[in-house]
Amino acid sequence: MKFSLAKLISKLFPQLLLLVIPLLAIAASSLPSTQAQPVNTALTIRADMQEANSITGVVTATGNVKMSYPARQIDAIAEQAQYFSKEQRVVLTGNVTVTQEGTNSIKAQTITYLVSEGRFVAAPTNNQQVETIYIVPDRELGNTPASATTPVTQIKPEFKKQRVSSPTSELSPEKPSSNP
Repeated sequence: MKFSLAKLISKLFPQLLLLVIPLLAIAASSLPSTQAQPVNTALTIRADMQEANSITGVVTATGNVKMSYPARQIDAIAEQAQYFSKEQRVVLTGNVTVTQEGTNSIKAQTITYLVSEGRFVAAPTNNQQVETIYIVPDRELGNTPASATTPVTQIKPEFKKQRVSSPTSELSPEKPSSNP
């Protein structure tokens, strides 16, 4: 009886394939990844108490609320937070402070964060205002903010003093002075 190598491979190939594919998958999963790790897109809310309603998709957190969203470098503190998962909206209330990139901040009684738009909407308490602080780099100062020890002459531009003559005076040849 003659067996050809081609016939033997064709008969064993499907069985070998069933054994090799799972082994390759296991080996590939145990290798270190060479791709960049995905950005942390988790929006984390910590609080003294939280309640989730699976029907409405609303999570309510109360007491010492701290929100963190590393993907957009956002941190917030408030008395209460409500996350509306269907609308991708977070409503922070009660002495809210939101900090972005560690420097820019906004303070208000209520701040709504529209996650999918990356937009904040802030509302103050009655007869109050919303406070926003943005750190804006000044190109002329080389991105170095002025400090309290910076002399005033370095902050204000210098203007050349011009000699102004009165309209009634006559022009007479004078010896130029050394003062501009």
